[in-house]
Amino acid sequence: MRKHQIFTIQDSLKIKDALLEWSKKFPSVVWLDSNGHKDPYGFFEAALAVEQTDMSDAGVENIDELSAIIDKKHDWLFGYFSYDFKNDLEDLESRNFDGLSFPKIHFFRPSKLILLKGGELHFLYLEADTNDIDNDYLQIKNAVDGPKAVMGSSPSPRIHLRVHKDAYFEKVARLLEHIHRGDLYEANLCQEFYATDTEIDPWQTYFRLNEISRPPFAAFMRLGERYLMCASPERYLRKMGQNVISQPIKGTSRRGNNGKEDEALRIALSMDEKERAENIMITDLVRNDLSKSALKGSVLVEELCRVYTYKQVHQMISTVISKVAKEKNPLEIIKQTFPMGSMTGAPKISAMKIIEKLEETKRGLYSGAVGYFAPNGDFDFNVVIRSILYNAAEKYVSFSVGSAITSKSNPEKEYQECLLKAKAMRSVLEKG
Repeated sequence: MRKHQIFTIQDSLKIKDALLEWSKKFPSVVWLDSNGHKDPYGFFEAALAVEQTDMSDAGVENIDELSAIIDKKHDWLFGYFSYDFKNDLEDLESRNFDGLSFPKIHFFRPSKLILLKGGELHFLYLEADTNDIDNDYLQIKNAVDGPKAVMGSSPSPRIHLRVHKDAYFEKVARLLEHIHRGDLYEANLCQEFYATDTEIDPWQTYFRLNEISRPPFAAFMRLGERYLMCASPERYLRKMGQNVISQPIKGTSRRGNNGKEDEALRIALSMDEKERAENIMITDLVRNDLSKSALKGSVLVEELCRVYTYKQVHQMISTVISKVAKEKNPLEIIKQTFPMGSMTGAPKISAMKIIEKLEETKRGLYSGAVGYFAPNGDFDFNVVIRSILYNAAEKYVSFSVGSAITSKSNPEKEYQECLLKAKAMRSVLEKG
């Protein structure tokens, strides 16, 4: 059981900064932030989940144990599924280089959970920690009213490309051979940017990345010495009662230098034949994935190829919804749809096998999903893209980007799309 106590707040932006500052003392942290985006499927504006014990004692990294906890505890769980969780679901493997060493999955039951909803802070603490609520709120409130910490600077990491341009073109050419042969229709080919022997301030890095993008599915995560700083615009999967929602993204355009150019770019993206074809193919894949768990006839495309505008880019998004039986196990819905089609391709299994051979690094948490399971079995997970990953013990920093390759792909344009997506992460890291 949890004690639920509510406090009214005045300034949600200042409270968010204070909550993140307060979270620095905890070894396990998950922060989820909608950045004020209006979302008909959202449950809160932001959430902070922390665990006071060491992650090795508090975390769950076994899928059977996670399933048992969901079934028996009926409590909040926060964490992630890495992309390589796919290997537990299908006859697949990942043997590429991994400089980050994130576990395949990791979830924890937060001892302290704080939700920001409608101008209120909701404290939901386990019984053992209920006496901390008033003091914790006071600490957070004092952080809002007190002097602001000055962000220092550290040497800028030297960013390396794992795959250079000529090698990328060769990989695209090989993918196109597979496509023309009929092995697949579309594949998301990803590449890593990285830095070694590097130390960064994860909180400062997240603040900067989030400020650049202000996306609807931002996340910060600390698990001991491993960190995620995520500026994701994409929802993987949401369960609300019997309703399941997926919102795949395919199609990206830069923002314009002025209002007229920006609107022209938005319209051009909405009408781009190749981008629409990519989006529709993945939307069909998502429809098929959702049908595995859905009640007959309940899978619907609510929005198709709608262009949304964010601070750095325009994105083409579709929304697919379905309905599941009341008794449907929430983890089974994840298993039947993971990994998300927008990060794999179509057909999904064939695409995953082929891109695994072409990519140079293990994706790990990149292309995975961060989010939560609620006590009633509902859940919400993002897609881990536009993200920086950091292993402080190994002093290794990484971010990856990708683009969808289809029969109409131009290698130069695909390469430029990757550089556009990498721009925010690179600029944040190179500021130091």
